[in-house]
Amino acid sequence: MARSRKVTVSTDAHGHTAGWAEAGPAATPPEPDPTAAAFFDVDNTMMRGASIYWFARGLAARDYFTTGDLARFGWQQLRFRLLAREHAGDMSQAKQAALAFIEGWRVDDVERLAEEIFDELMAPRIWAGTRGLAQRHLDSGERVWLVSAAPVEIGRVIATRLGLTGAIGTVAEIVDGAYTGRLVGDLMHGPAKAEAVTQLAAVEGLDLARCAAYSDSANDLPLLSTVGRAVAVNPDGVLLRRAREHGWEVRDFRTGRRAVKVAVPSTAAAGLLAGAVSAGLALHRRRRAD
Repeated sequence: MARSRKVTVSTDAHGHTAGWAEAGPAATPPEPDPTAAAFFDVDNTMMRGASIYWFARGLAARDYFTTGDLARFGWQQLRFRLLAREHAGDMSQAKQAALAFIEGWRVDDVERLAEEIFDELMAPRIWAGTRGLAQRHLDSGERVWLVSAAPVEIGRVIATRLGLTGAIGTVAEIVDGAYTGRLVGDLMHGPAKAEAVTQLAAVEGLDLARCAAYSDSANDLPLLSTVGRAVAVNPDGVLLRRAREHGWEVRDFRTGRRAVKVAVPSTAAAGLLAGAVSAGLALHRRRRAD
């Protein structure tokens, strides 16, 4: 069955002897349920780390800004991990940073860079276990969407590379093929994810009670509470406690001490990373002009 690549909503692993034996007739695959789907968060759920951070790393490798700028990105990520909470002021800064990050860029340039950087830096960091969970849904004939605070164009590249249905993400205004620096709506974060999935379900004829959602962060509790099956993947402490309280399934693909150390970058951190990227891009443009 062909899978649609729709990405918008209504308003981003590759001696012994072997033997084979036939196991008998193959089991008949289950009938696809057109009302069921799965929604996966990206950062630390589908991949290790924040997609916007790896995008920034890729831009740094292309001389869009300096390694010193990148070190500041890492410090910002660590700072928000240690704080382990978000404030309204931080989210305001995140939105402003997202605006600055994309202003003046052409959509096709962002998508080209996202494709290159995914192949170089993001693909090796996809959690094989989470990817396998998504594949199970696909094999059952269900559609699978990524739901991320990252720009929807980056989410779409990740979804395409992974063979998923599409992506829900932060939407930026585009005029004549270029970003204006204004967002359409708000950052795809917290309750906004639940609202977007609810809208998508109405458009696509999905029964949310038959759908599943996967996330690592307590920030996505509204999304997880919207569907019939919630799964905590590599969960932070708050989400782990809530998952146990509600009897939700928990999947942790981290091992040993790594499970304690892996960051859970907040959307606010991602927004500030974008702000630092935007500053680097502005410097890069000034250098070219000189």
